[in-house]
Amino acid sequence: MSIHSANHIILTGDRPTGPLHLGHLVGSLRGRVRLQHEFRQFCIIADMQALTDNAGNPEKIRSNILEVAFDYLAAGIDPKITTIFIQSLVPELSELTMYYLNLVTVSRLQRNPTVKDEIRLRRFARGIPVGFLCYPVSQAADITAFKADLVPVGSDQLPMIEQTTEIVRSFNRSHNCSVLVEPKPLLSSVPRLPGTDGKGKMSKSLDNAIYLSDTVDVVHDKVKKMYTDPSHLRPEDPGTVEGNPVFAYLDAFDPDKAGLDAMKAHYRHGGLGDTALKRRLLDVLLPELDTIRERRRLFARDPAQVMGILREGSRAARTVAAQTLEEVRKAMQLDYSSTN
Repeated sequence: MSIHSANHIILTGDRPTGPLHLGHLVGSLRGRVRLQHEFRQFCIIADMQALTDNAGNPEKIRSNILEVAFDYLAAGIDPKITTIFIQSLVPELSELTMYYLNLVTVSRLQRNPTVKDEIRLRRFARGIPVGFLCYPVSQAADITAFKADLVPVGSDQLPMIEQTTEIVRSFNRSHNCSVLVEPKPLLSSVPRLPGTDGKGKMSKSLDNAIYLSDTVDVVHDKVKKMYTDPSHLRPEDPGTVEGNPVFAYLDAFDPDKAGLDAMKAHYRHGGLGDTALKRRLLDVLLPELDTIRERRRLFARDPAQVMGILREGSRAARTVAAQTLEEVRKAMQLDYSSTN
């Protein structure tokens, strides 16, 4: 599907469980900054979904709403052209979720590969919060409320789009209408950045992430400690590029692709030390982070203004979601404003 074939609507966003890191910058933020100039874009800070596995710590969610907003604005998401909103300030999403829950079985949710992976990651075992099990339905409400036909996702999130599509088809078929729009995934062409320890994706709980808000000294320290090739003990030893996080980061941030290819060949052949490799990463990483950090510092100086941006965006989002909800209620014959 060509994204340039029509005027598309995009729904994207994050759960406010912590500040954003380089993985978010490469995997989603850069794309959002680009796409906001081409299409109508809604960006959700999904606080209700974040509570599905943080119900005992709502303060964490509340405090990170602004942290995520600072990161969005610092990365270049423009609230004048992208509607940035807080999920819980759009109650229409909760009502839509309730209607959609009647279209999905528990066994179907349990079969969702993404949900299964997340349950295993969080070690819920049989103590799965109902809200967490049902969060794909909440995501379906988010997507369909704005009639988003494009949803930027990683390949691991494709089952969530499939679940939304099933809900859309079930609703439209059950009520003989075309109110809801089927979304299509917009897959990122950028490979997921590994954690600095080389163990899977970046995660706050694993302490293996470089955050957009990290100071220069912290970035230096984290890069210095990055995992490379454990068999590359001396500079003259041949090294392995594949699976080496430093090269994964250079692939994402180094604009000199020819120079990077030469560096990879040098490393494979031997004669290039890890210290020189990490120095190159800092050379390309710090200028981009410096710009983001400075912009972030300016926004963080006025949190009231940023919260005002989120409230204004939430009001705009609510207007759109309310229109969809009205159509949904009418299709379900729950439109009690009519005398018929």
